Amino acid sequence: MAEQRVPRALIVLVCTAAAVIVLAGMQAVQSILGPVILALTLVIAVSPLREWLYRRKAPGWMLIAIPLLVVIVVLLGMIAILSFAAAQLAILAPTYAHQFNQVIADLQKWLAGLGYGAAEINRALSSIDFGKLIDVAQSVFSGLLGVFSSLFLIVIMLLAMSLDAPIYSRIMAAARDDRPALIMAFTTFTHKTRRYLIVSTIFGAICSALDIVALYALDVPLPLLWGVFALITNYVPNIGFFLGLIPPALLGLLEGGPKTMILVIVAYIAINVVIQSFIQPKFLGDAVGLSTTITFLSLIVWTWVLGPLGALLAIPLSLLVRALLVDSDPNGKWAAALVSGRLPSASKAPDAAA
Repeated sequence: MAEQRVPRALIVLVCTAAAVIVLAGMQAVQSILGPVILALTLVIAVSPLREWLYRRKAPGWMLIAIPLLVVIVVLLGMIAILSFAAAQLAILAPTYAHQFNQVIADLQKWLAGLGYGAAEINRALSSIDFGKLIDVAQSVFSGLLGVFSSLFLIVIMLLAMSLDAPIYSRIMAAARDDRPALIMAFTTFTHKTRRYLIVSTIFGAICSALDIVALYALDVPLPLLWGVFALITNYVPNIGFFLGLIPPALLGLLEGGPKTMILVIVAYIAINVVIQSFIQPKFLGDAVGLSTTITFLSLIVWTWVLGPLGALLAIPLSLLVRALLVDSDPNGKWAAALVSGRLPSASKAPDAAA
């Protein structure tokens, strides 16, 4: 009697339905899941510091306290910056209302000179309200600030994970012989996540410093604030550059006119293209292992699931899903190829050399 096989279409439909249910469940508990994932990512990021202290024979309490202190300082710094940004926008908004109205009037004259009727121009521009733009900008900052609103839960999770990190490392080493594919997948995930965060932070800081210098030279208000904001948005794949560019470009337009806005845009593009498109990939290499399409889709999906925190952690979350569902499967080399956009190697497991 011939073996009856389940239709592949049915398997695809069941797996898709299961994925939707899991993602919807994750969205329902995002206030808990988000801080947990952030804590895990931060523990992975500072693990080289913990390993360095271990090699220097540091006491056990230092292996926990110093990495934890570094992470807390970074979190508090981000909270302070985002809070300051929201407050400064609220202060600056009334002072630039007149300049914004003047920009709209100049735009009306320019469009009228191109032959567009006054009725069409007024109808198109009437929907543009400076107050609404400021509200949108403040909502963005508030959303990012909400990422860190569960600071107590994040710190508790960081402490718990830091305490458990040494024993988990020994468990992973002991299980290597029994589950080699799974252990290799998790090892690859931690390596890629750590390398992505470290390299992105270093080159993001370089871009941020150059952005600050450019904004100072162009007399754009609050250059230090926008430079640090560019560093934060650097972790948002695909669209982070544009999120970091909009506030200083808008202030450049209101402060110095269209010329200043254009110079801000040109400076940002020149700095980011040179550093992030030509220099950074040489150091990052294949640390991400995700194709451009998968990266963009992961941004959409994780933002829907976890909100602003999902946008910041889109790459680490996608790497974790890849480790669990693709890299841990010895027969998943073609699935890994589809995810990474690279042909599988005949002699190596997918990304085993990463």
